[in-house]
Amino acid sequence: MAVDMLSYIDRPSPIHRLTGATKLICFILWSSAAMLTYDTGVLVFMLVASIVFFQLSNVRFRDISFVVIVLAIFLVINNIAIYIFAPQQGVAIYGAKHELFHIAGWYNVTLEQLFYQLNITLKYVTVMPAALLFIVTTNPSEFASSLSRIGVSYRISYAVAIALRYIPDIQRDFRTIAISQQARGIDLSKNEKLGKRIKNALSIVMPLIFSSLERIETISNAMELRGFGKHKKRTWFTAKDFQKADYVALLFVGVVLIVSLVITFVRGTRFYNPFL
Repeated sequence: MAVDMLSYIDRPSPIHRLTGATKLICFILWSSAAMLTYDTGVLVFMLVASIVFFQLSNVRFRDISFVVIVLAIFLVINNIAIYIFAPQQGVAIYGAKHELFHIAGWYNVTLEQLFYQLNITLKYVTVMPAALLFIVTTNPSEFASSLSRIGVSYRISYAVAIALRYIPDIQRDFRTIAISQQARGIDLSKNEKLGKRIKNALSIVMPLIFSSLERIETISNAMELRGFGKHKKRTWFTAKDFQKADYVALLFVGVVLIVSLVITFVRGTRFYNPFL
Protein backbone atom coordinates (compact mmCIF):
# COMPACT_ATOMS: atom_id res chain seq x y z
CA MET A 1 0.00 0.00 0.00
CA ALA A 2 1.45 3.36 -1.03
CA VAL A 3 2.13 5.92 1.65
CA ASP A 4 0.70 9.39 1.18
CA MET A 5 3.37 12.06 1.11
CA LEU A 6 3.09 15.37 2.94
CA SER A 7 -0.10 14.36 4.72
CA TYR A 8 -0.95 14.35 8.42
CA ILE A 9 0.68 11.47 10.33
CA ASP A 10 -0.95 10.80 13.69
CA ARG A 11 1.57 9.93 16.40
CA PRO A 12 1.57 10.34 20.20
CA SER A 13 4.26 12.99 20.63
CA PRO A 14 4.87 16.39 22.26
CA ILE A 15 5.03 17.99 18.80
CA HIS A 16 1.61 16.62 17.83
CA ARG A 17 0.09 17.95 21.05
CA LEU A 18 1.01 21.55 20.18
CA THR A 19 -1.72 23.62 18.54
CA GLY A 20 -1.54 24.26 14.81
CA ALA A 21 -1.19 28.01 15.37
CA THR A 22 1.79 27.43 17.67
CA LYS A 23 3.52 25.30 15.06
CA LEU A 24 2.83 27.85 12.31
CA ILE A 25 4.23 30.75 14.37
CA CYS A 26 7.24 28.66 15.40
CA PHE A 27 7.87 27.70 11.78
CA ILE A 28 7.74 31.34 10.63
CA LEU A 29 10.08 32.50 13.42
CA TRP A 30 12.43 29.54 12.89
CA SER A 31 12.60 30.17 9.14
CA SER A 32 13.20 33.88 9.71
CA ALA A 33 16.11 33.14 12.05
CA ALA A 34 17.67 30.73 9.53
CA MET A 35 17.20 33.03 6.54
CA LEU A 36 18.53 36.19 8.20
CA THR A 37 21.82 34.75 9.45
CA TYR A 38 24.93 33.38 7.80
CA ASP A 39 26.55 32.59 11.13
CA THR A 40 27.69 28.98 10.87
CA GLY A 41 27.50 28.35 14.61
CA VAL A 42 23.90 29.53 14.80
CA LEU A 43 22.91 27.44 11.77
CA VAL A 44 24.59 24.30 13.14
CA PHE A 45 22.81 24.76 16.48
CA MET A 46 19.46 25.17 14.70
CA LEU A 47 20.14 22.09 12.56
CA VAL A 48 20.87 19.97 15.64
CA ALA A 49 17.74 21.33 17.34
CA SER A 50 15.66 20.51 14.24
CA ILE A 51 16.90 16.91 14.33
CA VAL A 52 16.04 16.66 18.04
CA PHE A 53 12.53 17.98 17.37
CA PHE A 54 12.11 15.42 14.62
CA GLN A 55 13.07 12.66 17.01
CA LEU A 56 10.51 13.96 19.52
CA SER A 57 7.77 13.89 16.85
CA ASN A 58 8.02 10.08 16.45
CA VAL A 59 7.71 10.53 12.67
CA ARG A 60 9.63 7.73 10.99
CA PHE A 61 12.12 8.57 8.28
CA ARG A 62 10.51 6.14 5.84
CA ASP A 63 7.29 8.15 6.08
CA ILE A 64 9.00 11.16 4.51
CA SER A 65 12.00 9.53 2.77
CA PHE A 66 10.77 10.25 -0.77
CA VAL A 67 10.23 13.94 0.01
CA VAL A 68 13.67 14.14 1.63
CA ILE A 69 15.26 12.57 -1.47
CA VAL A 70 13.49 15.07 -3.75
CA LEU A 71 14.60 17.98 -1.54
CA ALA A 72 18.17 16.64 -1.50
CA ILE A 73 18.21 16.51 -5.31
CA PHE A 74 16.90 20.09 -5.43
CA LEU A 75 19.61 21.13 -2.95
CA VAL A 76 22.36 19.61 -5.12
CA ILE A 77 20.98 21.32 -8.25
CA ASN A 78 20.73 24.61 -6.36
CA ASN A 79 24.38 24.41 -5.25
CA ILE A 80 25.52 23.60 -8.78
CA ALA A 81 23.54 26.57 -10.12
CA ILE A 82 25.05 28.90 -7.50
CA TYR A 83 28.55 27.85 -8.52
CA ILE A 84 27.83 28.14 -12.26
CA PHE A 85 26.36 31.66 -12.04
CA ALA A 86 28.41 33.05 -9.12
CA PRO A 87 31.66 31.10 -8.65
CA GLN A 88 33.36 34.10 -6.97
CA GLN A 89 30.51 35.06 -4.62
CA GLY A 90 32.31 33.71 -1.58
CA VAL A 91 35.47 35.65 -2.44
CA ALA A 92 33.44 38.87 -2.83
CA ILE A 93 31.64 38.37 0.51
CA TYR A 94 34.60 37.37 2.68
CA GLY A 95 37.21 39.62 1.07
CA ALA A 96 39.84 36.90 0.81
CA LYS A 97 40.87 34.25 -1.69
CA HIS A 98 42.31 30.85 -0.84
CA GLU A 99 42.32 28.95 -4.13
CA LEU A 100 42.38 25.17 -3.95
CA PHE A 101 42.56 24.50 -7.69
CA HIS A 102 41.70 26.18 -10.99
CA ILE A 103 39.16 24.75 -13.44
CA ALA A 104 38.86 27.14 -16.41
CA GLY A 105 38.38 30.84 -17.01
CA TRP A 106 36.97 32.46 -13.88
CA TYR A 107 35.94 29.07 -12.50
CA ASN A 108 38.09 27.93 -9.61
CA VAL A 109 37.44 26.27 -6.27
CA THR A 110 38.17 28.45 -3.26
CA LEU A 111 37.70 27.92 0.46
CA GLU A 112 35.55 31.05 0.56
CA GLN A 113 33.12 29.74 -2.06
CA LEU A 114 32.91 26.35 -0.37
CA PHE A 115 32.24 28.00 2.99
CA TYR A 116 29.60 30.28 1.48
CA GLN A 117 27.77 27.35 -0.14
CA LEU A 118 28.09 25.35 3.08
CA ASN A 119 26.13 28.09 4.84
CA ILE A 120 23.54 28.13 2.05
CA THR A 121 23.13 24.36 2.46
CA LEU A 122 22.84 24.70 6.24
CA LYS A 123 20.06 27.26 5.77
CA TYR A 124 18.02 24.82 3.69
CA VAL A 125 18.59 21.76 5.87
CA THR A 126 17.67 23.83 8.93
CA VAL A 127 14.34 25.01 7.52
CA MET A 128 13.32 21.80 5.70
CA PRO A 129 12.80 19.66 8.85
CA ALA A 130 10.70 22.45 10.39
CA ALA A 131 8.54 22.67 7.26
CA LEU A 132 8.07 18.89 7.11
CA LEU A 133 7.27 18.74 10.82
CA PHE A 134 4.64 21.43 10.45
CA ILE A 135 2.92 19.60 7.58
CA VAL A 136 2.99 16.01 8.87
CA THR A 137 2.22 16.71 12.55
CA THR A 138 -0.62 19.20 12.10
CA ASN A 139 -4.22 18.03 11.82
CA PRO A 140 -5.81 20.27 9.13
CA SER A 141 -9.09 20.72 11.02
CA GLU A 142 -7.37 21.53 14.31
CA PHE A 143 -5.03 23.91 12.47
CA ALA A 144 -7.98 25.81 11.03
CA SER A 145 -9.66 26.11 14.43
CA SER A 146 -6.49 27.30 16.15
CA LEU A 147 -5.92 29.94 13.45
CA SER A 148 -9.47 31.14 13.97
CA ARG A 149 -8.91 31.35 17.74
CA ILE A 150 -5.96 33.73 17.30
CA GLY A 151 -7.97 36.10 15.12
CA VAL A 152 -7.56 34.81 11.56
CA SER A 153 -10.81 34.85 9.57
CA TYR A 154 -12.43 31.42 9.60
CA ARG A 155 -12.85 31.70 5.81
CA ILE A 156 -9.06 31.89 5.40
CA SER A 157 -8.53 29.21 8.06
CA TYR A 158 -10.90 26.83 6.33
CA ALA A 159 -9.27 27.44 2.94
CA VAL A 160 -5.86 26.52 4.38
CA ALA A 161 -7.32 23.42 6.06
CA ILE A 162 -8.88 22.25 2.80
CA ALA A 163 -5.58 22.72 0.97
CA LEU A 164 -3.75 20.56 3.55
CA ARG A 165 -6.53 17.98 3.73
CA TYR A 166 -6.66 17.33 0.00
CA ILE A 167 -2.94 16.74 -0.54
CA PRO A 168 -3.38 12.96 0.08
CA ASP A 169 -6.56 12.93 -2.06
CA ILE A 170 -4.68 14.39 -5.01
CA GLN A 171 -1.95 11.80 -4.51
CA ARG A 172 -4.52 9.00 -4.56
CA ASP A 173 -6.05 10.42 -7.74
CA PHE A 174 -2.60 10.53 -9.32
CA ARG A 175 -1.95 6.87 -8.50
CA THR A 176 -5.39 5.82 -9.76
CA ILE A 177 -4.99 7.70 -13.05
CA ALA A 178 -1.43 6.38 -13.49
CA ILE A 179 -2.57 2.77 -13.02
CA SER A 180 -5.46 3.32 -15.45
CA GLN A 181 -3.20 4.80 -18.11
CA GLN A 182 -0.66 2.01 -17.73
CA ALA A 183 -3.49 -0.51 -18.14
CA ARG A 184 -4.20 1.21 -21.48
CA GLY A 185 -0.63 0.55 -22.59
CA ILE A 186 1.00 3.88 -21.75
CA ASP A 187 4.50 3.09 -20.51
CA LEU A 188 5.95 5.32 -17.79
CA SER A 189 8.80 3.01 -16.84
CA LYS A 190 12.51 3.49 -17.47
CA ASN A 191 12.19 1.30 -20.56
CA GLU A 192 10.95 4.31 -22.53
CA LYS A 193 13.13 7.24 -23.59
CA LEU A 194 12.99 10.34 -21.42
CA GLY A 195 11.17 12.43 -24.03
CA LYS A 196 8.53 9.72 -24.50
CA ARG A 197 8.08 9.36 -20.73
CA ILE A 198 7.51 13.11 -20.36
CA LYS A 199 4.94 13.01 -23.16
CA ASN A 200 3.22 10.01 -21.56
CA ALA A 201 3.21 11.78 -18.19
CA LEU A 202 0.97 14.47 -19.70
CA SER A 203 -1.71 11.80 -20.04
CA ILE A 204 -1.73 11.67 -16.24
CA VAL A 205 -1.29 15.35 -15.48
CA MET A 206 -4.19 16.61 -17.59
CA PRO A 207 -6.83 14.23 -16.12
CA LEU A 208 -5.44 15.04 -12.66
CA ILE A 209 -5.93 18.78 -13.26
CA PHE A 210 -9.49 18.28 -14.50
CA SER A 211 -10.39 15.98 -11.60
CA SER A 212 -8.98 18.53 -9.15
CA LEU A 213 -11.01 21.31 -10.76
CA GLU A 214 -14.10 19.13 -10.54
CA ARG A 215 -13.43 18.49 -6.84
CA ILE A 216 -12.98 22.22 -6.22
CA GLU A 217 -16.32 22.96 -7.88
CA THR A 218 -18.07 20.23 -5.88
CA ILE A 219 -16.69 21.50 -2.57
CA SER A 220 -17.48 25.10 -3.49
CA ASN A 221 -21.09 24.26 -4.32
CA ALA A 222 -21.50 22.17 -1.16
CA MET A 223 -20.15 24.99 1.03
CA GLU A 224 -22.38 27.54 -0.68
CA LEU A 225 -25.49 25.37 -0.22
CA ARG A 226 -24.68 25.02 3.49
CA GLY A 227 -24.41 28.78 3.89
CA PHE A 228 -20.66 28.91 4.51
CA GLY A 229 -19.53 32.48 5.16
CA LYS A 230 -22.99 33.73 6.14
CA HIS A 231 -22.11 34.23 9.81
CA LYS A 232 -19.22 36.21 11.27
CA LYS A 233 -18.15 33.37 13.56
CA ARG A 234 -18.43 29.62 13.60
CA THR A 235 -17.78 26.72 15.94
CA TRP A 236 -15.20 23.99 15.39
CA PHE A 237 -15.50 20.27 15.95
CA THR A 238 -11.75 19.92 16.47
CA ALA A 239 -10.15 22.56 18.68
CA LYS A 240 -7.27 22.82 21.15
CA ASP A 241 -6.65 25.38 23.85
CA PHE A 242 -3.18 26.84 24.27
CA GLN A 243 -1.32 24.84 26.90
CA LYS A 244 1.90 25.41 28.82
CA ALA A 245 3.84 23.48 26.16
CA ASP A 246 2.66 25.93 23.48
CA TYR A 247 3.99 28.92 25.41
CA VAL A 248 7.27 27.11 26.11
CA ALA A 249 7.70 26.31 22.40
CA LEU A 250 6.95 29.91 21.37
CA LEU A 251 9.34 31.25 24.02
CA PHE A 252 12.14 28.91 22.93
CA VAL A 253 11.82 29.77 19.22
CA GLY A 254 11.49 33.47 20.05
CA VAL A 255 14.71 33.35 22.08
CA VAL A 256 16.48 31.52 19.25
CA LEU A 257 15.39 34.25 16.81
CA ILE A 258 16.53 37.08 19.11
CA VAL A 259 19.89 35.43 19.90
CA SER A 260 20.39 34.71 16.20
CA LEU A 261 19.79 38.35 15.29
CA VAL A 262 22.06 39.62 18.07
CA ILE A 263 24.92 37.27 17.13
CA THR A 264 24.44 38.04 13.44
CA PHE A 265 24.25 41.82 13.53
CA VAL A 266 26.48 42.62 16.53
CA ARG A 267 29.41 42.37 14.09
CA GLY A 268 27.70 44.78 11.70
CA THR A 269 27.32 42.10 9.01
CA ARG A 270 25.19 39.00 8.41
CA PHE A 271 28.23 36.94 7.41
CA TYR A 272 30.52 35.18 9.86
CA ASN A 273 34.01 35.53 8.38
CA PRO A 274 36.60 32.94 9.52
CA PHE A 275 39.11 34.17 6.91
CA LEU A 276 39.98 37.46 8.62
